[in-house]
Amino acid sequence: MPNKTQQHCKQCNSDGVGSFCNNCGQAYLTKRITTGSVIHEIFHFFSHLDKGILYTLKMLVIAPGAMQKEYVEGHRAKHQKPFSMFFLCATIATLIYYWVNLILLKHFNAGNADEASFFHQYFVILQVLMLPIYTLFTYVFFIGNKYNFAETFVLLLYSLSILIIVSALLQLLLFIWPDLETRFIELPIVVLYNLFTNFKFYGNEKKWVIVIKTILLSAICFLVAGLVQDNLITLL
Repeated sequence: MPNKTQQHCKQCNSDGVGSFCNNCGQAYLTKRITTGSVIHEIFHFFSHLDKGILYTLKMLVIAPGAMQKEYVEGHRAKHQKPFSMFFLCATIATLIYYWVNLILLKHFNAGNADEASFFHQYFVILQVLMLPIYTLFTYVFFIGNKYNFAETFVLLLYSLSILIIVSALLQLLLFIWPDLETRFIELPIVVLYNLFTNFKFYGNEKKWVIVIKTILLSAICFLVAGLVQDNLITLL
């Protein structure tokens, strides 16, 4: 039976009947916040992540290129949206970079204080600013394909989401080898991942052409990103 008792809305101070306010839509009955309700909210949050972010991450690992192609061509309900996916992954990577540098400085007499400050304050901004440049390079290299600039942008948003997480996780190796140049490990990983991605996404081109384009493209983007990052760390 519908609730016919007059209710008062705590949000907009209007009165009405039923379970939800006819004016603002908030539930009339609001329970007190408790430890149990907070735990429930956390569980609800992560259970929803499993349906979007974690599923998309899994597909980016096991089916790179196919996942992005599926999204671009209209199969989108199962996947986390590209912008939110990218920003979440960039934020996680920022925290990993920052804390790794702090721990290295404090406990290993290694690391770089300027890098720690840079990653904490500017890493996400840098990635956002570099995205259009990466997209432009990729679009020009594969301009004969059917995908437009915006669709190429979505491809890069998803690819970089997983690559910046991998790049950040590689920093953990510095706890074993503090002087390790992780870039020499990152570059082959980037090239291999982009190869698998482009084979699926740009499948209409010959594979040897995709290999050449991908190697050149990855090297150019990697070099530009490294130069910009190093110069910004020096300046800032």
